[in-house]
Amino acid sequence: MNQKNSFGLDNCFKDLENPIDLFGEWFNEAKKTEINDPNAFALATVGKSGEPSVRMVLLKDYKKKGFIFYTNLNSKKSDDIKFCPTASICFHWKSLLRQIRITGTITKVSDKDADAYYNSRSYGSKIGAWASKQSSILKNKDELIKVIENYKKKYSEKDNVPRPDFWSGWNLNPHEIEFWLNGKDRIHQRLLYSRAGANEWQRYLLNP
Repeated sequence: MNQKNSFGLDNCFKDLENPIDLFGEWFNEAKKTEINDPNAFALATVGKSGEPSVRMVLLKDYKKKGFIFYTNLNSKKSDDIKFCPTASICFHWKSLLRQIRITGTITKVSDKDADAYYNSRSYGSKIGAWASKQSSILKNKDELIKVIENYKKKYSEKDNVPRPDFWSGWNLNPHEIEFWLNGKDRIHQRLLYSRAGANEWQRYLLNP
């Protein structure tokens, strides 16, 4: 007989007070079963036009106060965030039949954290950060290759490539986190955590 939590949900939902702890457990399971990029999530933002925009992004760190990803600060996603600093993200792990939806406010990470992550990247990725005018129109691929080669000449020392001031990270500080498990006949299991204070969360069972 399968164990259940206090809501009668599958035991994988557990009975944890902080959803970040539950996220960590589900994320660790996904690392074992997802073939590619268990840290991939869909990021939805809204810009000045009022139209929503969604794209896949890679989670690079998570803490009690948020979920962190890195990008060009002049990209479409960054422009949206500067205009409307709230967003929603969604992890979907097909191998586990689970997903997690997270909504919250976004702020830029510290320069210290951005430097630390940037310095952990490969030489080619560092050069790419300099060369790509992310989201802007590119005439042809040769144009980009030429810019890449120019930056390789400029920063020929592979261990000495500075972080561009237009490249950093964003931290999504959640106020809602929903955990979802696929169910037979589409009777899915859903558990919502809603922030009730700085370090307090309330839990709600949701209809499928």
